[in-house]
Amino acid sequence: MDHRTLVNVVDVEATCWEGERPPGEVSEIIEIGLTVVDLDARERVSRHRVLVRPARSRVSAFCTALTGLTQAEVDGGLDFAAACRLLATTYAAGVRPWASWGDYDRNQFTRQCRATGTRYPFGHRHTNAKIAFTEAYGLARRPGMAQALEVAGLPLEGRHHSGEDDAWNIAALVLRLAERDAWPDPLPHRAG
Repeated sequence: MDHRTLVNVVDVEATCWEGERPPGEVSEIIEIGLTVVDLDARERVSRHRVLVRPARSRVSAFCTALTGLTQAEVDGGLDFAAACRLLATTYAAGVRPWASWGDYDRNQFTRQCRATGTRYPFGHRHTNAKIAFTEAYGLARRPGMAQALEVAGLPLEGRHHSGEDDAWNIAALVLRLAERDAWPDPLPHRAG
């Protein structure tokens, strides 16, 4: 398959808390959901889930209720640097264009790579699917993923706030935009 027709759709879940963050803890990626989309074939090719073991935070009860992830599950995950290497080597993250719903995922990777001295795994061709969707549908406000699925007439598949399921759903929105000839060429960006 040609990397120019494939897009990695990425959604991350990170440690989070209800109210104030505990002293000394930082928000860290604990799940990377990735769906490979073939724009030419107009299909979701594969879906993947990478669990990431946090080094400077713990999974709170609030985070478990939101994401379904427990500390025990993520303790069995890869460390962040290994997860980034996996994205680069197995999913061609440095070569393929990629998309996320908003800039949170891209910014979280940038922050965490900078904080840990880890090489940023993605190339410079990123599309903010939320902006593309908002413009294509002529919306006044940028919708969340679940609302966008409703607007597009698509079902929410799986659990909202599961990185794997959210990436799968965002990929469906990417394909809907491609069907409408509204999927933009990815724009280059620079990571820190």
